[in-house]
Amino acid sequence: MSRIYVGNLAKNTTEDSVRSLVAQDGRTVTKVQLKMDAETGRSRGFAFVDLGTPEEATAAIAALNGATLDGATLKVNVAKDLPVPRRPASPGMGYGGRPGGGKRW
Repeated sequence: MSRIYVGNLAKNTTEDSVRSLVAQDGRTVTKVQLKMDAETGRSRGFAFVDLGTPEEATAAIAALNGATLDGATLKVNVAKDLPVPRRPASPGMGYGGRPGGGKRW
């Protein structure tokens, strides 16, 4: 676990400001993903941050949960892995992409 979730970000918060905050105390930030709304291009209010080691991630959570950035009180915790969505089979096809639900006749 070296990825953290940083939530409740102000709409004007940038990737650079998130990186600077998390990198305090010498933590190694390898990647920041500020999630943006595809339609408006504005921040969705959260980011995922990858750190160099699990220990750095744990330290960042302890230090930054409840901290303030751009006037917003942050919620920082372990990033949860989301399940990969299953791609539906083509219309008219059964399970496994074969007619008849994948049965072999």
